[in-house]
Amino acid sequence: MEFLCFHRDRPGSLPLRERLVEDHWSYMDRYAAELIARGPTYADDGETPTGSVHIVDLPDPAAARAFAFDEPNHQAGVYRDVLLRRWRNLLGRTMWDFPGGPTAGNRYLVLGFGSGQAADLEIPSDRRDELIAYGPLLSDDGNAWLGTAALVRAPDAQAARAVLTPGRYADIEVHHWEFGGRR
Repeated sequence: MEFLCFHRDRPGSLPLRERLVEDHWSYMDRYAAELIARGPTYADDGETPTGSVHIVDLPDPAAARAFAFDEPNHQAGVYRDVLLRRWRNLLGRTMWDFPGGPTAGNRYLVLGFGSGQAADLEIPSDRRDELIAYGPLLSDDGNAWLGTAALVRAPDAQAARAVLTPGRYADIEVHHWEFGGRR
């Protein structure tokens, strides 16, 4: 089962985050084979961390909760909250398989939150080459659609937002994002 985990930073936690970087990476190293995508999000300045995204393939929701809440930054108080949802990998690849590579262009995390009739269950064919990860956010049992999440290369935040169908979501968030992991 695939899960999207988005830890959002607590304001003022950057010094603690910086002190724990090796603990965080060592923890994630334990999940290297299960990770589909990972990386930090940033404020509009492109430099101030605002969170951390991990898309991971784990056996069940209990394992996903353990992954999210045992993470060292979470345990130490770096994060203010955690979004954890089942997710379906519609592209069938990891971020390391993205043909655009890890550095060229601007990268974004796009989260569309909704309920009821599902939207954007098909990969947008006109954006396929720019999608790093793409799929629906689902309830723990995988039966209810709760939104859509994408990692996308785009010229700007507005173009990244356009990967989702306007008017089909209660809210759409766009965050600057970059490939994560050991450098």
